[in-house]
Amino acid sequence: MGSNLQQRLAMLNSAPLKQAITGIRRGIERETLRVKADGSLALTPHAKALGSALTHPWITTDFSESLLEFITPATDSIDTTLAQLSDIHRFTIRNIAGEQFWAGSMPCFIQSQTEIPFAQYGSSNVGKMKTLYRKGLHNRYGSMMQAISGVHFNFSFSEAFWQQYQQVLAQSGPLQSFISEQYLSLIRNYKRYVWLMVYLFGASPAMCQSFLEGRQSRYSFQTLGKGTLYLPYATSLRMSDLGYTNSAQSSLNITYNNLDEYIAGLHQAISMPSEEYRNIGVKVDGEYQQLNANVLQIENEFYSTIRPKRTTKSGERPTCALAKRGVEYIEVRALDVNPFSPVGITAEQMHFLDIFLLYCLLKDSPPLSASEQTVTEQNLKKVVTDGRRRNLDIIQDGQPRLMLDWAEELFADMMPVAQYLDSAYTTERYSSAIKQFYMGLLDPAQTVSGQVLNNLIAAQQDNGHFMLALSARYQQQLANEDYQHYNEQQFTEAAAQSLLQQQQIEQQDDLSFEQYIAQYYAEVPKCDKAQDV
Repeated sequence: MGSNLQQRLAMLNSAPLKQAITGIRRGIERETLRVKADGSLALTPHAKALGSALTHPWITTDFSESLLEFITPATDSIDTTLAQLSDIHRFTIRNIAGEQFWAGSMPCFIQSQTEIPFAQYGSSNVGKMKTLYRKGLHNRYGSMMQAISGVHFNFSFSEAFWQQYQQVLAQSGPLQSFISEQYLSLIRNYKRYVWLMVYLFGASPAMCQSFLEGRQSRYSFQTLGKGTLYLPYATSLRMSDLGYTNSAQSSLNITYNNLDEYIAGLHQAISMPSEEYRNIGVKVDGEYQQLNANVLQIENEFYSTIRPKRTTKSGERPTCALAKRGVEYIEVRALDVNPFSPVGITAEQMHFLDIFLLYCLLKDSPPLSASEQTVTEQNLKKVVTDGRRRNLDIIQDGQPRLMLDWAEELFADMMPVAQYLDSAYTTERYSSAIKQFYMGLLDPAQTVSGQVLNNLIAAQQDNGHFMLALSARYQQQLANEDYQHYNEQQFTEAAAQSLLQQQQIEQQDDLSFEQYIAQYYAEVPKCDKAQDV
């Protein structure tokens, strides 16, 4: 463990900082496909009983009408967050007429991407823009890739912690500037070590053959059952480049060394014309095909394993919000849906994420150049497709190193962080989580992906049938359980309120759609480097 890390941990052990660390806030965004009892995609519209997907605070849709997204508010309790997430699942399962939540990340039983319906958000300009963005994604990458589900983990430290930590590092200046700088420092280390998280939590080593839709793949898949493809050492096919064809995006130099640099890189991508997407056309025969023909339509199209975030105001672009008010929290995006949990993530995973992210903050984090960042992405790709191979090596400081040796070192470094969090929270759950996931280093079969593949091979069962059986089990379980945090009335009131809010937004529109789009892109993020291209 580096001396700076030891020193910072020792200083964090003082009473005020120990109290401040317990202000960590977390939120979950869980995506899941609605499927019918036979596992095929549910093509019904978003149920009215669930409220408006445009304005509901907890229940919305992602790419498709069939792809639900559940969002928990940020809280400072892991148990509270999981209770909220479970209740959202319970209410929804009771209002989708016998449909189920698909238990895995990779979609199945979809014959053709043409059957995947775009999400609909009503007749307002903002609603139409959200649907058009999805149509653009379909035209650029195809809909099958957009039907992949994941879990996003939103994470922030309290302001009290940042005030204390700024003193620990003997830094001065505006607090928000310090906070943004430190979140970006955390992000750089996260990118260095994200392969470890994917090794432990990747849960998609197999997929249905239909995902490829007859396309050739450069991977040497093995087959199982009637239509399952798998890689014997894969951890997360979701995180691979399967179906991903944005060569323009892969060449973007979006780096995280300071906030201006990050915003400028992202803004440039939104402003940079793409020959490939110009060929699609923006408006063809009077009908929009995408928001624009640039490398990115909007910031959300940039597929990163982590994002610095700031809550946006109505109609505000994410880069503008960051430029004006700095980083508020981070969004961890490299998590597969955990098929062994009814809600896609476990308390143990969340405890480990706390440890991992605090470690990434406390450890020295030098600047990460675009070329160094490319190495981190290459490491991740190797672990995605080959992570459970015993002799796998990845690159550390320009030299190959056995992945498991490096993982051992990271676990040794993280154990004191886990013990610190145990002490602060008066618990043993952090040390317990470290020990639980350490078993995945001793035996790759005990990782989540290892457990999935072992189940499939032992039963000679298709991935789709395995996930469908889990989906059916969770449907029964969730439908029969009592609410833990919310109640039925709160859900029905939230649904009714969201429908009313959507109606008000539609009534208040006073611009044409063309004017609305032009106004949305008119504001440029105010930072030293962000200029129109």
